[in-house]
Amino acid sequence: MAKEGSWPERGAVTAPSGGTSAVWGECKGSGSKPYLAAVHLDGAEGTAYKCSCPSRKIPCKHALALLALWSQEQVAPREDRPEWVAKWLSGRAARRTRAESGASAAPADPERAAATLREREESVGAGMDELRLWLRDQVDAGLAEVPKYGYGHWDRMAKRLVDAKAGGASALVSQLPGAARGNGWPERLLERLGLLHLLASAYRAGDALDERTRGAVRARVGITTRAEDVLATGERVHDTWRVLGWRDTTAPEADMRARRLWLRGARTGRTALSLTFARSGQTPLTPFRAGTEVTAEFAFYPDGHRVVPVRDGDTAPAAPPEGGTVTEALDAFAAAVAEDPWCDTWPVVLDRAAPAREGRWYLTDPDGTALPLAPAQPWRLLAVTGGHPATVAAEWSPAEGLTPIAVWDRNGKAVSL
Repeated sequence: MAKEGSWPERGAVTAPSGGTSAVWGECKGSGSKPYLAAVHLDGAEGTAYKCSCPSRKIPCKHALALLALWSQEQVAPREDRPEWVAKWLSGRAARRTRAESGASAAPADPERAAATLREREESVGAGMDELRLWLRDQVDAGLAEVPKYGYGHWDRMAKRLVDAKAGGASALVSQLPGAARGNGWPERLLERLGLLHLLASAYRAGDALDERTRGAVRARVGITTRAEDVLATGERVHDTWRVLGWRDTTAPEADMRARRLWLRGARTGRTALSLTFARSGQTPLTPFRAGTEVTAEFAFYPDGHRVVPVRDGDTAPAAPPEGGTVTEALDAFAAAVAEDPWCDTWPVVLDRAAPAREGRWYLTDPDGTALPLAPAQPWRLLAVTGGHPATVAAEWSPAEGLTPIAVWDRNGKAVSL
């Protein structure tokens, strides 16, 4: 793999004091997209490695091949570098600075930042009040004529919410035309309208809500929290975090690709979500890999699930995570929905789960209880397990079914799905 032809794009980052600070490259793989690999050589906590491949070994063969090329003077210094390299190195530098200072830097003008946030909240509040009236009109008019509505009927409200700086709520309204199609559309549409009404009412409740629910509401309507603010004020939890797996989703209208990576604390049992984004056609960052565990401190967003690493942790291979039954998985999802009623996806780990087919594919536990798999055919899962029981990590969605994201084979090796 340490051949120049395998690395059409590669470069070295020169340190301010001279020498090489980092090396990066794009390696041709078996798929259509290259693997993105980088090595930070002069980090304060030692050498760090990054690669978009699914290997559980750290460093992986791509990072080692890149270092081999560099040692043979086949990786020349370059002033330009891809965005993913710049973001990774700048993120490491920022975490080092925060660790050395012991706190995040305060905003340049805290009063102005607070005033801007108040204006944003007032604008969103006005938009959500208008949404409540619009929802009442939809129910008063009845659902019988909904299939005849054009997209303009829904777009007007969605655009009004965009103007009110409630982009998250706008996206939910934009999904309503899709719910008004196919068999059973009245029930689906009424459920979506009810969740929107609940969101508008919850935003109006404000501080009367539980802290995590309030954080979920603000995130759902589109009020984002900066990572810097999370590091400064968010709840911090130190634990050994077992990586359950990751799944990519796309948003064609935004030309974005998101990667949801789920972790579980060995001591606390907390579920943590690492969320990264990339433009369509690019690969989001994968800070952790299935089959590993990282001992680190995370700062939690207000919703109590999404996290920002406080600093780089120690990563090591890990045994398969502790799994449970289908009933326990559904209980965990119910607890998540109790805090965030708009949650439609949650990670679960099933122990000794086996695939079964009766009209469609299912995963069954030793008790014989089953959950339906998502429509995609589970050929990769079947290839790894041979149809035998295994530990399977998956995302559960009542609307889509169970989507496996990682499986541990009979030797305890993790395979990303």
